[in-house]
Amino acid sequence: MNIIEKSESIRAGLRKGFQDGTSEMAQRKCYGYDVGADGTLVVNPNEASIVRWIFDRYLSGDSLGKIATGLEMQSVPSPTGRPKWSREAISKLISNEKYTGRVLLQKTISAGGAQIKNDGFMEQYLYSGSHEAIIPDEIFRDAQQKKLQRTNQPEKELSIQLFF
Repeated sequence: MNIIEKSESIRAGLRKGFQDGTSEMAQRKCYGYDVGADGTLVVNPNEASIVRWIFDRYLSGDSLGKIATGLEMQSVPSPTGRPKWSREAISKLISNEKYTGRVLLQKTISAGGAQIKNDGFMEQYLYSGSHEAIIPDEIFRDAQQKKLQRTNQPEKELSIQLFF
């Protein structure tokens, strides 16, 4: 089996797991969650309170930079353990549907060795109820709408609504 065949075989296996709901990618840990003894995501109460604080501050109008400064002033380490949070880490956290108890798989695809956003190139898979939510749907939707407004592109549709 050559490298191209092996790569295709791996991708086919991943897609099969996405389709039949057995993908371990759905249980990939992110900030606010731990992986339980049974391999499922469980809420980490301390980190979950930080996640809620971030959403609250963002919806109150704080910029990503102001939120990062607030976390640093509270001595809250970043998800990677660093003393400072990056704006990008906060932006990704606010955009992560996993906090609603859902997981969207195949958000990105590999193209020529680079990861690119999957804008309809391949099917995406949404798992619901795979773990406990930290953020209610309404708060998550409001944050996504605020992100669109802040990018000065309010004419764009809020595609995340399709998931709810």
